Order: sequence, then structure tokens, then C-alpha cells
Amino acid sequence: MNVTSRTALPAARRVVVKIGSSSLTRPDGHLDVSALRALVDVLAARRLAGGEVVLVTSGAVAAGIGPAGLVSRPRDLATMQACAMLGQGQLVARYSEAFAEHGLQVGQALLTAEDTVRRARYRNAQRSLDKLLALGVVPVVNENDAVTVDELRFGDNDRLAALVSHLVRAEAMVLLTDVDGLHDAPPKRPGARRIPYVADLADVAAVEVTARGSSVGTGGMVTKLESVRIATQAGVPVVLTSARNVGAALAGENVGTFFSADSRRTTTRRLWIAHAARTEGRLHLDDGAARAVLGGRASLLPAGITGVEGSFETGDPVELVAPDGSVVARGLVAYDAAELPALLGRSTFALRDELGEGYDREVVHRDDLVLEGRNGLSTTGSAS
Repeated sequence: MNVTSRTALPAARRVVVKIGSSSLTRPDGHLDVSALRALVDVLAARRLAGGEVVLVTSGAVAAGIGPAGLVSRPRDLATMQACAMLGQGQLVARYSEAFAEHGLQVGQALLTAEDTVRRARYRNAQRSLDKLLALGVVPVVNENDAVTVDELRFGDNDRLAALVSHLVRAEAMVLLTDVDGLHDAPPKRPGARRIPYVADLADVAAVEVTARGSSVGTGGMVTKLESVRIATQAGVPVVLTSARNVGAALAGENVGTFFSADSRRTTTRRLWIAHAARTEGRLHLDDGAARAVLGGRASLLPAGITGVEGSFETGDPVELVAPDGSVVARGLVAYDAAELPALLGRSTFALRDELGEGYDREVVHRDDLVLEGRNGLSTTGSAS
């Protein structure tokens, strides 16, 4: 079904719910078991009523802070990963115990950015989560903090939740945070008012938001809105609200902020290029090529490229950069980095005559491009 308003949420078949570290941990860094159980009670009721729920949960690192003997969230990667190793088992054990009281099982899914960067992993993760749901199991998804490295991290589970929502073809996503929705000013500022409905993120582009949340979390409202942008672009509406309002949100009550989904659902391939894929290099374009790419109907040819950065292979995602240094698009490159310098600035006809068939192909085909739009990467072309 299409969820076009919050009143349709009770009938949504499959919902992704994301909860952050600050909502699951006490100030001393220990896991807040009562908060976790309160969340599980709501999600279990939803599942037992016939709905499907995917839980994306933070909290592994935060849950390990206390057991590790620390007083605050670590900043270095090694200690963060050690806390995740300590905390992940506790976190999942608590979820297993709480759901078991309702007669439900959980299945843990630890993901890294590589699971969406590499297409085979993406499909495998999709099949696995679908099978868990078919078995009546509640998937509990977290970033694999214990093994990820800086350049491969999602950075926060907000973005992960949006990508998972697309991965499992969710009909809605609920983002749980410390405040009840998006406000027209920082919530602690006197006179700040909740924004109950957002039809287009462009309508709230001027709203002042914070970049960082609590001391135990990694995100803030900035990452929440980035997550909303990814999800709504994928055709998934979002409710952003506080953890204490999760039951009311799923019941379609007027809590938090409801973000309407784009009417045209982005294809899996383009959403992957735009949001999940880690770029491996840059192609610098001349004015004509930049204009052609931005026109939305042209592939990138060797003649329009002035420079190459990075080390990439055929099929890797790269950024396309205009002469002024701005990124105009992302795309999947059809050549290795080592091949391109000899081809730059030359027409496809000349390359075919000199080098033979195959060297007259596009560097980035238009079906493998996403443009940098007014509010971030937007899709174009006809890929499926």
C-alpha cells in the first residue's frame, strides 16, 4: 500500500523503526533496559497484530562504555570497536529476552557500507532480511562497529535505516530521537514550534538544525534529515518523533513530523549510486561536458574530461566535477583509472579509428548517472 499520510500508518504492512543510542542508554553509559523493553513492547504488539517490523538499533558502542570502565564515548576507532564488541552481545541479548516474552524471535544483522557498495552483498542482505520476515522473525539491524574502519562507516545509523528501508521495500520508516519531531527553531529555544507535516524537504531547507546529538550518539538533526531525504526519495514516508511516542506514531496519531514520500520511487540502482556507494575517484569536466551532464540526457564522453583523480576500476562509482570545483554528478565509470589519461579530450571517432572497437564507449553512461540537485543528489535517466 502507499502511505500518503500518517493516518495510513496503522495499515502499513512493513515498517522500519530506528532508535538511537541516546534513547537506549543511561547517562553513565550503561544500557537503559527499561527503555529497550518499552520499545520492544510496542514493536512486538505491531508484529503480533500482523505487521512486519525491522528494527535498526544503535547502542552497541554506548552499551559497552560502562562495562569497559569508561566515563564517556571513546573517540578513537580501536576503543570504539572494543566497546562495540563488549556492548553488541549485551544489546542483542536484551532484545532477544524482551521479544521472547512476547513469543517472538529476533535475528541479528550486522551491516557495513560494503554491504551496499557491492551489488552482490546488497542482494544477499535483501534476501536474508526478506527470509527473516517471512519466518516471522524480527530483524535487529546495526552497523558492524566491531569491524568497520573510518572510510567504510555509515557514520550513523540514521542513514543506515534509510538504506535498509529501501532494501526491504518498507512502506514507512519511523525515526526515533530525543525530540518530538522537527521544529522551526532549535527545540530548546523559547517559542520553537513543532512542524507536523513536510511535503517537500525544500520547504524546510532554511530551518536551523544541529549537527550533533548527545554525547553517546553520532548523529543529530542534520543526519536525521539526510536520512529522511534518502528514504523519501526512495518512496518511503518517514515519521520523526521521540522514542516515547513510538506507539502513537505507529498508530497514526499527530506526533512528531510526517515527511511525505516522493511520488516517483527511485530505482534501486540509482539510489545505490547516489547514497550508498563510496566514490573511488573524480573526473574533472570542461564547461561543455558539465552542462551536458547537468542537462540530464547526455552521457560523459572522453572529449569532455580534463583530468582524473583517484584509483578506480571499471564499474566503480566516481564524482563528476565542474571547472569551478563543484560536484555535478556521481556515476559508474566504464574504464579503469589507468586507461583514461590517454583518452582525455579525444573524440570517440578518433579513439575508435586509432584503438579499435570498444574505446568509443562512454566513460559514464547516462543510465549510470545521478545528478547533484538543489537538495542533494537527484536521479535522472531511465535505468532500472
